[in-house]
Amino acid sequence: MNIAPGGAAKVGVPFDHQRVDRLMDEAGIDILLATSKHNVQYLLGGYKFIFFVAMDAIGHSRYLPVVVYEKGRPDNAAYVGNKMEGGEHQNNPFWTPVVQTASWGSVDAAELAAAHLKKLGAAGKRIGIEPAFLPLDAYQAIVRELGQPQFVDATGMLERMRAIKTDAELDQLRLASEKITDSMLAVFANHGEGASKQEIVEALRREETNRGLTFEYCLLTIGSSHNRAVSPQRWQKGEVLSLDSGGNYHGYIGDLCRMGVLGEPDQELVDLLAEIDAVQQAAMSMARVGTLGSDMIAHAESVLKASKSAAFTDFFAHGMGLITHEVPFLMTNHPVAYEGVDAARPLEANMVISVETTMLHPRRGFIKLEDTIAIHKDGFELIGDRGRGWNRAGTA
Repeated sequence: MNIAPGGAAKVGVPFDHQRVDRLMDEAGIDILLATSKHNVQYLLGGYKFIFFVAMDAIGHSRYLPVVVYEKGRPDNAAYVGNKMEGGEHQNNPFWTPVVQTASWGSVDAAELAAAHLKKLGAAGKRIGIEPAFLPLDAYQAIVRELGQPQFVDATGMLERMRAIKTDAELDQLRLASEKITDSMLAVFANHGEGASKQEIVEALRREETNRGLTFEYCLLTIGSSHNRAVSPQRWQKGEVLSLDSGGNYHGYIGDLCRMGVLGEPDQELVDLLAEIDAVQQAAMSMARVGTLGSDMIAHAESVLKASKSAAFTDFFAHGMGLITHEVPFLMTNHPVAYEGVDAARPLEANMVISVETTMLHPRRGFIKLEDTIAIHKDGFELIGDRGRGWNRAGTA
């Protein structure tokens, strides 16, 4: 399907294409070839095909959606999708002037994308690809069709593209966090002595699903244990329980940790959670436009260093959005294996950051708070801010 070129206004691009053009220019990219689900979703304005949300496999191959975007020419954009996506296009047309819902696997999708690249005169142009999300057979098909294409790794550029959230994206992230918070509070209220980790995880899965979230994971501990894997272990009187869960709402991640206790928290538990919260608040106090990421980290770590529990407590912060860990990347290999390339960059409005402080107490167990903050021009917003104290179990 082709639509005559009419400029960006007529095409109706669902993202800030001028900003994307600038990022492409800085990265030395003439044409983008996006193949990861998250970047395809972003470039299509939030769309992802429901049939392949949970699984990619098509027997001998995999689902490979492709968005082709030429710098400065939204009217040349194309989407290559699965044959079943023709119905999606009929109901809610994709914005790209060219739509090819004709593939079943990675090779035919790559061949269709390469054919469009040929029409754009891609010979001699720098094509930005996502190496980690481009199957070998698809890569080989593009090389075969184009001869000797000049590929550029577009991963970093695409990550930076997603760093500044739109108001609509912030709404999705708020909903994701609020729904996870509601789910956790419901699980605390409806479970008590004798509940197993297996039962609690399954209950959280149901609570999140019933609220319209896609359940991603739950890491939980009970009592003095630091083991967050699911097991038959049961909750006993006086023990703490940590719930750390990720779920997404239309692709946008919510990632929070809240604490429960079976009974009333004693003074030691109150003090320990207060120490954790002091570190969280220190990080948040620096979460404003213009602050260097490294300065936010340093301030939180200075408060942590003064804590009585510093020897067994850790602080971490990372950007989030469509992906749990994305720009800004603020810390190096701590604990996730990537470089903190944004530590020396100033924070910007509409970035979203997760801040988390984790205590591995030798007697009282795993105690943690993880919060999500959105940075605004006039400060920050704490998203899903309920349940940050000790949540009493079995109150329903």
